[in-house]
Amino acid sequence: MLELRGIGKRLGDRAVLEAVSFDVAAGEVVAIIGASGSGKSTLLSLLTGALRPDAGEVVFSGAPVPQRDRPFAYMPQRDALLPWRTVVGNAAIGLEVQGVPRREARRRAAALLEPFGLAGAERRYPRQLSGGMRQRVSFLRAVVQDRPILLLDEPFGALDAITRDELQRWLLDMWASAGWTIVCVTHDIREAVRLADRVLVLPSAAGGQIREVAVPRDIPRGDGILTDPRVPRLEARLHELLRAASAPS
Repeated sequence: MLELRGIGKRLGDRAVLEAVSFDVAAGEVVAIIGASGSGKSTLLSLLTGALRPDAGEVVFSGAPVPQRDRPFAYMPQRDALLPWRTVVGNAAIGLEVQGVPRREARRRAAALLEPFGLAGAERRYPRQLSGGMRQRVSFLRAVVQDRPILLLDEPFGALDAITRDELQRWLLDMWASAGWTIVCVTHDIREAVRLADRVLVLPSAAGGQIREVAVPRDIPRGDGILTDPRVPRLEARLHELLRAASAPS
């Protein structure tokens, strides 16, 4: 579904990304990890169109992705909810920006409140929501846009451990029923193993090689993830690759 072909990007006099190539299949969850400064956020900015690559191209379903009308819905690390808008108003804003009339945008958002655990909260304002509920609104704002690919930037990084665990489970349940295609940037190796079919490790130095670790889908992603003997081996391998990617060349 998605291909990155030889992507390069410089910020000032520094090459942040160089010759980055990978693909994402339909219905797949791909997690991207890397040391600070490896270009994870820059990569998402290139996909959303906030930045343009200096080299290479992004291809969706065999055709180059246009600068406008891109096939991605983006969920930022912070929920970025507008304090003067209700739950429904915040969830609908992405559609409104795309030109969908306000009433229709809010109707579409309201129709998804129940599966997102937000039924009954449609008239609440962000200050009246828990951190977990705010993240659900942010996720709904992305999903309701009905784009083929979801881009998640540290989606649960700002939450406490219990809420993060709860939302990871919820996301996996939603993914199982909806079949979304997801690219998720995270700094949490356990989260990457729990959520993803594949984990990509970005090199710290531009031009380095992206390393990939496949996560067997039969690994239990609930409580069983703590007892499956393959999980610590996968995490150890990812730690090893991160250390190697961060080592001076």
